Amino acid sequence: MTNKTILAVLFALISFSVKAQQPESGRTDKLYTMSGLGFTFPIGETADYLGPKFSTTIGLNIGLGEGGLFLYPEVSLHAYSFNGQVIDPGYNYTVQDGRSTTYLLNLALGYRKMVDKFAFYGFAGGGGGFILSPRATVNTASSTINMESKTNWNGIAEAGAGMEYNIGGANLFIQAAYMRGFSKFEGKVFQSVPVTVGIKPNLSKLLNKLSGK
Repeated sequence: MTNKTILAVLFALISFSVKAQQPESGRTDKLYTMSGLGFTFPIGETADYLGPKFSTTIGLNIGLGEGGLFLYPEVSLHAYSFNGQVIDPGYNYTVQDGRSTTYLLNLALGYRKMVDKFAFYGFAGGGGGFILSPRATVNTASSTINMESKTNWNGIAEAGAGMEYNIGGANLFIQAAYMRGFSKFEGKVFQSVPVTVGIKPNLSKLLNKLSGK
């Protein structure tokens, strides 16, 4: 999943939001973009082979109807330290102290409750993508090591909650979630808890202009 692909997906979702919001709406939280930084903590068996590293999350919050419901597409670019547990066929070694990265696209349904300048929200959904893990081939004759990346496809279920604080045209936020994979990674169930802080610019006024309001 390249940066161009990610931008194309987000642009398509914004276009969908403009069309979906054509009916009159009094919501002030129709559309937020979201970008955050933090750490993703592997839990359970996943902690045997992955460790937390600095990670990135980007996405959108698209208001649905007149209540607090919103659609939450999210791209998780999470990084981990990696200690291989399984020797793949055709290889004789596992990589230790390596790096693993996720490229996951999830779509969730959320609900936001505003209280003065604060907002509290929860969400649940799923999606999938791939997790890159390192592999190494050792050539003793030439004393070289060839590094490769293995693509591990996985479906993901995710549920989480967060809190926002309004600073005018944007919200500061902190969010935590639980992610669980449907396929095994390194022979074990993939589970993690991403904790993210960041900012959500409010594009509701721009959305109103684009929809002719």
